[in-house]
This record gives sequence, C-alpha cells and structure tokens, in this order.
Amino acid sequence: MEALWNNYRWPIIALGVLIIGFFMSAYVVNEEEQVVVIRTGEPVRFANRPGSDYPAGLYFRIPLIETIQRIDKRVLDLEMTDEEVLSNDQQRLLVNAYARFRIVNPKRMIERARTTDGVRTALEPILNSALRQELGRRTFANMLTAERGTALANVRANLDREARQYGAEVIDVQIKRTDLPSGAPLQSAFQRMESDREREARTIRAAGTRDARVIRAEADAEAARIYAESFGQDGNFYDFYRAMQSYEQSFARGEGRGESSIILSPDNEYLRQFRGAQ
Repeated sequence: MEALWNNYRWPIIALGVLIIGFFMSAYVVNEEEQVVVIRTGEPVRFANRPGSDYPAGLYFRIPLIETIQRIDKRVLDLEMTDEEVLSNDQQRLLVNAYARFRIVNPKRMIERARTTDGVRTALEPILNSALRQELGRRTFANMLTAERGTALANVRANLDREARQYGAEVIDVQIKRTDLPSGAPLQSAFQRMESDREREARTIRAAGTRDARVIRAEADAEAARIYAESFGQDGNFYDFYRAMQSYEQSFARGEGRGESSIILSPDNEYLRQFRGAQ
C-alpha cells in the first residue's frame, strides 16, 4: 500500500480532488421545484422554471462562487384566519379566506422577496386589504348570493396584480367562512334578519290578498254578465233560477239552520215550479 501511495500519490490526490469537486458542483433539480443559481448575490441561471429550456435533471455550478436556491414549483397557499371585516350594512364579520399562488418569475421573487415565505409575508396584508375593500361594498346578505363570486373575482384580480411584482401568480381566492361575531351583535343581527323576513312575508300576503280580490271581482262581474245575457233571452228561465235559489235557502238543512218546518198547500203559488208548466 505504501508503494502504491508513493508511486501514484499525485494521481490519487487528483482523483480525490475531482470527486470532491464533482459533489460540490453537481446538483439535481426535481420536477416539483425550480432552481436559481446565484453568483455574488445575483441570479445568473435558472432550471425547470416555467418556459425554461432547462428541465429537471443534473446540473453543475462553480463551487464556492455560485450557490443554488430551490423554489417550490407547486401551488402554494396563503391563509387569512378570523379577520374582522365591516360590511356595507355595518355588520362586523369574521372572515376566514385563503389564496392559491405559484412562483412564475423566480428572478423577480429573489430580487423583491428573497424566499417564498417573503412572498407570503408581502401578500398577506394585500389580501386582507382587498377583502376588506370588496366586502365593505356589499351587505352581509349579498355575500350569501351569487354576488359573492364577483367579489372574489375582484379580490383575485387585485391580489394578482400586486403579486406579479414579487414574481408570483395568484390562481384562486376563496372564502372558507363568513360569520358574525358571537354574543350580542350576532343575536341582534338574527333578530333584524327575522324582522326583515316577517315584513317581507306580510308584504307578499297583502299582495296575494289584493290580487285574490281583484280576480274574484272580475269573476263575479263576468258571471253577472253571463247571467244577465241568459235572463234577457228567456224570462221564464230567470223565474225558474230565482225559485231554485229560494227553495235552496228555505228547505236546505245544515249547521245553524235549526229544526223548523214549513207546511204549505200543494197548490200554493210558492210551489208552482214543482207543479210543472200549466
């Protein structure tokens, strides 16, 4: 072994230096990440970023001079928990929301925010402000309708415009929960909502009653017109019709009519309709 070392000392040293240099300079870029090579604090090369000609794989850098920074290429989350927002109808709301974003310009991200955590820190107040602005234009009831989608689209557009300055793209913004604070404000809001629904129900019932009266009056007028035309064409029919109505009121039995009896002679004028034509 000593003879081998004495005879091949420099080749062995050179081989060792090459192996160490290889491991110090080589790096692997995975599919779910993008890598930025930084030299003297400035990004000089990129691998596996969107639109890059350098896909995931094995790459090399200059040891001790160049460093690498790995950036997640996947979709990232930005959370907003229990933030108090004032709606247009002066309701204090507790909002839980989140945004999804990804890094599309690693060079700008490094220059403006350095890391993905720096991007989150920069975007959190922007998301908070955009939500406050949009929800402040709408009532609590509107946020329970399709108008909520329009508000979130506006928030996403505003947040994306600011995120571009940090090399990020906002994909989606959603509200997980929108609640009223517990306690007296919540109970007051429920009572106000209940009063509004009751007032709305009374208005609907009043409109229904009015329409029913109009329809009934029109129907009665139409029936009277038809009766008048019929009576005008045949006077005997009118006499017969009025007699039938009188018989119904006189002889019918039912609730509240009592048990009284009427005794009449068969040739009484009142019973002429029962005797037939004479």
